Amino acid sequence: MEEQTIPGFRTVPRTGVIYVMHEATAHGFSYDDPQWANLGQGSPETGDIPDAPPRVVNVTIAAGSQQYSPVAGNKALCQAVADFYNESFRRDKKSKYTAANVSIASGGRLALTRIASALGDVNMGHFIPDYTAYEELLGVFKAFTPIPILLDAGGRYKISLAELKKEILGRGLSAVLASNPCNPTGQLVEGEDLAAWCELARECQCSLIMDEFYSHYIYSWPAGEQAKMISAAAYVDDVDRDPVIIVDGLTKNWRYPGWRISWTLGPKQVIEAIASAGSFLDGGANHPFQNLALPLLDREQVARETLAIQKHFSKKREYTLTRLRRMGIGVECEPVGAFYVWANLAKLPPPLNNGMNFFREGLKEKVISVPGEFFDVNPGNRRIHARYENYSRISFGPEMKKLEIGLDAMERVIAKFRK
Repeated sequence: MEEQTIPGFRTVPRTGVIYVMHEATAHGFSYDDPQWANLGQGSPETGDIPDAPPRVVNVTIAAGSQQYSPVAGNKALCQAVADFYNESFRRDKKSKYTAANVSIASGGRLALTRIASALGDVNMGHFIPDYTAYEELLGVFKAFTPIPILLDAGGRYKISLAELKKEILGRGLSAVLASNPCNPTGQLVEGEDLAAWCELARECQCSLIMDEFYSHYIYSWPAGEQAKMISAAAYVDDVDRDPVIIVDGLTKNWRYPGWRISWTLGPKQVIEAIASAGSFLDGGANHPFQNLALPLLDREQVARETLAIQKHFSKKREYTLTRLRRMGIGVECEPVGAFYVWANLAKLPPPLNNGMNFFREGLKEKVISVPGEFFDVNPGNRRIHARYENYSRISFGPEMKKLEIGLDAMERVIAKFRK
């Protein structure tokens, strides 16, 4: 039967992760069911992990927080975010971020939506594969034209500086959007390479919009006694002139996804524009949780949390990679950031060599994954041919017990078809 269409409304697709959760729920998934494992989840475990600061478990709401917050965010939190970046990445820089360089929003998607709504009639480059929610975000706003930049396994899902410059100049890009580390491949731009990207943004006058939500999940160095964080903020010369915009928040790096608190860091002109967009898009972020976020930005506390994350998630990463390879699942590029494995299913027996089939068969064994085709960001479905049908994103975000249950379930799925 054809789906009924209500006059004036279009069909709005679910993002990849939301789609798989909707399907899993239809098959009986519940977070309370100990037999189910969600290895498709886009959030980290939120409970206690070794050596991390205590989790916030109680909320006290001050009388003033019952009122609307400013659309751009509480000034105290904006200043705390600015101070955190100045202390962490810009101690040797003359130009410093201030509260006027920060905007607070209700989560990363909304922060990116504010940015997208403030863009002009320009070409904006984006990479594929990348975050599934970018697809609808890039398609719903018609002022700018999204231009895909293809990355592949042969190039280790990275782009050289020369190729990036060629894309910017050749396609007339005025902005580039990228997750760093990348969701889903876990690949990372850091150090001299990231500095060169920021220099290229200045040189070509192309705004660099960096989604840094996984920037504390770094595995490109041995987990030691000091936390490692990366940010493009370290390579900005002038905070009000360099076209570098950073989006981050409490969701991943602080492991508080339910708080829905994010921030955008950039030139004052950009912050003013996205605050204006917020005045009609959403009206401002959750007021009480902005106040609760203040102590979480203490530099010492962030260092403790980050080091705990890196030690704990490094173990889960190694465990997941080992198990997947024993199953015959390919990993072309090990993740050096985030908490996902970009898994190549091509050598599995049919029909499991297709990400959607792998997902659907997994539901029968109560395990969730995300088909790779959802990361072929294709706004408006302008391209006919889908990519990454032989891939799956497998998360090691859940706690270890759930990882074991989920990977055991995947083994059972593969064993059924190998027989």
